[in-house]
Amino acid sequence: MTFPRGFKAEANRISLEVREELGLEPHSPLCPWDLAENLAIPVLTLNALATQAPEIAGHVDHLTRVQPGVFSAITIFDGHRRTVIHNDGHARTRQRANLAHEMAHALLQHPAHPPFCGQGKRVFDKRLEDEASWLGPCLLVSNEAAHWALRSGLSYDAAARHFEVSLDLMRFRMNASGGARLTGRRRT
Repeated sequence: MTFPRGFKAEANRISLEVREELGLEPHSPLCPWDLAENLAIPVLTLNALATQAPEIAGHVDHLTRVQPGVFSAITIFDGHRRTVIHNDGHARTRQRANLAHEMAHALLQHPAHPPFCGQGKRVFDKRLEDEASWLGPCLLVSNEAAHWALRSGLSYDAAARHFEVSLDLMRFRMNASGGARLTGRRRT
């Protein structure tokens, strides 16, 4: 991923501003559902959709149980209003990451675009997806949060539990924040 100069620092600033708006300390876990509520973005689960529209229950079962890796989350637009639909068949840590990714799109004011082209293939703007893929994890674990975890002597596993994220996401944020390099320690 190559970003414009200053994007990573701006993403961290956004993370800190969001935390302040939500009344959180820089090292507090961020709940993406609370962020969605603060941004007035409704969040629906696939299973809630199946309850509302029983005719899609078989498709939802396929996406949540048979092949949960096929669908994570999507933002649907109605004019400028956003609604997020996410896969509640994923582990809670994955759901949090999926929602943070969609909230990143909103915070970065990424525009709507059709999810599929005329031939049914998935359409996405790589630049916008890369930006959301950077900011989403940063929302969950800011640079300051990663540094706090390392200064507190938390292992990656303990830090992941504290921030309610996957171990992979925690490792990524510890390394991306420069925290592991700053402390001169590597933790498992």
